[in-house]
Amino acid sequence: MDTQSAQAFDLDARDTTRLRVLQCIRAGGAISRTDIARDLDSSPATVTSACGALLDAGMIREVKAAPSESVQRGRPRVMLEVNADAFAVAGVKVARRAIHVMLVDFKGGEIGTYLHVLKQSCMPARALTHEVRRAVELACAQSGLDMGILAGIALGLPGFMHADSAFMHWSSSVEERNVDFRPLFQEVLPCPTFLDNDANLVAKAEHLFGAGRGLRNFLVVTIEHGVGMGIVLGGELYRGERGCGAEFGHVKVQFEGAVCQCGQRGCLEAYVGEYALIRDASVGRQSDVHKSLQDILDAARSGDALSHEVLERASQILGVALASLVNLFDPEHIVLARSRPKFDNPYTDAMLDALQRNTVQVDAPLPGITVRNLDETMWAKGAAAHGIEMVSILKIRERGAVDAA
Repeated sequence: MDTQSAQAFDLDARDTTRLRVLQCIRAGGAISRTDIARDLDSSPATVTSACGALLDAGMIREVKAAPSESVQRGRPRVMLEVNADAFAVAGVKVARRAIHVMLVDFKGGEIGTYLHVLKQSCMPARALTHEVRRAVELACAQSGLDMGILAGIALGLPGFMHADSAFMHWSSSVEERNVDFRPLFQEVLPCPTFLDNDANLVAKAEHLFGAGRGLRNFLVVTIEHGVGMGIVLGGELYRGERGCGAEFGHVKVQFEGAVCQCGQRGCLEAYVGEYALIRDASVGRQSDVHKSLQDILDAARSGDALSHEVLERASQILGVALASLVNLFDPEHIVLARSRPKFDNPYTDAMLDALQRNTVQVDAPLPGITVRNLDETMWAKGAAAHGIEMVSILKIRERGAVDAA
């Protein structure tokens, strides 16, 4: 459960119980009222009341247990599961070159995906909101889904933003600073829309579907054009008081160093982000020699000394920075998710070696490290998972208001 988001919606005790029950059913797949009461350490009467409200709202449904799960005599055991048909949700990731959309049902089952190519990587907030609408429209059309039935859209952006208020302090995808997206969402998009940092949504996806599944304390570091991080502590995302926490890409690694896209100097991503590698590998050369990370990797494989040096140095800087995370958080696991193309093993080895050499040495193993190429759908899948959580909270609050009327 996203407790911070639930608090932002100001759920009362009854609605909080309903949300906990719904999340227990979602985690269990198919579960009885008795097992819910046991798992939540709650009274059967309380669970029965909450389930009744969720059934009336169409958010869950009853199913008969499989024969092996039922008692030998008497009525078949009744189980509860999330009603996949209750709502549809869109998860949206805004990248530099495209908008990735994933449509899911209320149970999290994928309905369809869509890639909407962008003509420019940075644009005014209003224009970006219209591009998001267009991308979702096309995704729905491709999947044969009426856009009007969407219950929510969850949008992941790079940068500093306050998820609860949909306020963006800064993003590399938006021309303006300090944008309140909520009125734009209400004006342009057809349903409630929720905003969060894109790396937070990758962390949510890893927590639900990937290397963080079953873990309570782990970190996800994303490296594409810039560098992001998602922090899961105690099983929940940590966003910071202003929504500006976990900005690993903007920790300083060099006093008065290279200019970062955020406007400051010496940030980590100004040395390891894709734009930084292209910049450094092009020093003293024609500006159009390296247009992508793939160009740099190809040049290094062909024996280009500068390209190799840039990749080696960036890998070592990243390894030292990751060691600082281990020293600071002592996490169970770290997921390093790079954008494509895949890095060659020597550069990954250089990063891991720098991490190990710069971590405080104790008589205990280092946290597990997963290094993966980031599948574009993982961003949107995390956004969709966030959308399901937020729609759940919203619908439970609406149901509570109906009951109180």
